[in-house]
Amino acid sequence: MKGLTIIKTEHPKEKPAKGAKLGFGSVFTDHMMLMEYDEGKGWHDARIVPFGPITLSPASTVLHYAQETFEGMKAYRAEDGRVLLFRPEENFKRLNISNERLCIPQLDVDFCVESLKELVNLDKEWIPEDPAASLYIRPMVIGNEPKLGVKEASSYIYAVLLSPSGAYYESGLKPVPIYVEEEYVRAVRGGTGFAKTGGNYASSMRAQEVAHSKGYSQVLWLDGVERKYIGEVGAMNIFFVVDGEVLTPELDGSILSGITRKSMIQVLRDKGYTVTERPITIQEIADAYDAGKLNEVFGTGTAAVISPVGELKWGDKVMKINNGEIGPISAYAYKTLTDIQWGRVKDPYGWSVEIGHM
Repeated sequence: MKGLTIIKTEHPKEKPAKGAKLGFGSVFTDHMMLMEYDEGKGWHDARIVPFGPITLSPASTVLHYAQETFEGMKAYRAEDGRVLLFRPEENFKRLNISNERLCIPQLDVDFCVESLKELVNLDKEWIPEDPAASLYIRPMVIGNEPKLGVKEASSYIYAVLLSPSGAYYESGLKPVPIYVEEEYVRAVRGGTGFAKTGGNYASSMRAQEVAHSKGYSQVLWLDGVERKYIGEVGAMNIFFVVDGEVLTPELDGSILSGITRKSMIQVLRDKGYTVTERPITIQEIADAYDAGKLNEVFGTGTAAVISPVGELKWGDKVMKINNGEIGPISAYAYKTLTDIQWGRVKDPYGWSVEIGHM
């Protein structure tokens, strides 16, 4: 590929055995991609190199002012040996949206996609064979100017890491309990809630810790002004099925524009479901529950695809959803999207990008 240097490792690592417990984000492949930006020079020196540490000055801007963005996507091994990506161009478009908010220079989307194909093809033997396992992909950009002072950096590092990861649900697709957060705030309109940046996740950890201490696996965020409009769940977008209609919060600038969310809306609408994007209050959901009209709740995201919700706790009110079982719409959405991602069915949307063969 023109403009991309490839330096292969001379010391390949031992790959995880088939059936090994991979977890998430703790094992990395032999190679990674790096590229630098310098003011007046632009992005340069794109290269795939052996995986290893990178050098930062203690004064690097990312360490002091958190000027960084990232993305998350996956590569899949189809049963017939094809290597597939899922809508990678959407991830890089969203990365640029985050970059703009954080005053980071724009990336060439086409170059990012093509260089990613080269990287994944080089390390494709790391894609797990186990059902529902995949190769997680983490592109990121960090400010790297060695200078103190609150301003956008003049130098940046772009990197892409690959990590074989196990199935999100090792024991099957089971609904999770969700805690509605009323004290802490994740984001407000005009902030960085729509961007994929580390600060959003750091500021959410305290509420997540509280939720865990109460026996809940995730936090459902409310808006940061009136504390009544539903935002998103942890690292996922949220959907409610109320009297057969699928509801999800509108993209108001405070929540992430999920690619799984976008894909799920298309899949459900094409099946004939009514999917409505609008402001939703937690009181409206509680009223629907009391009226027996809250049929299903589920989250969507890259890691889980679908995460059914079996319980919602809002203050003293505990709402048991669909008897703690996955609902038909959630099950349909999960199967349809994962069948496309793993190449088990013909992709009617052109979302799957074949990049090689095992």
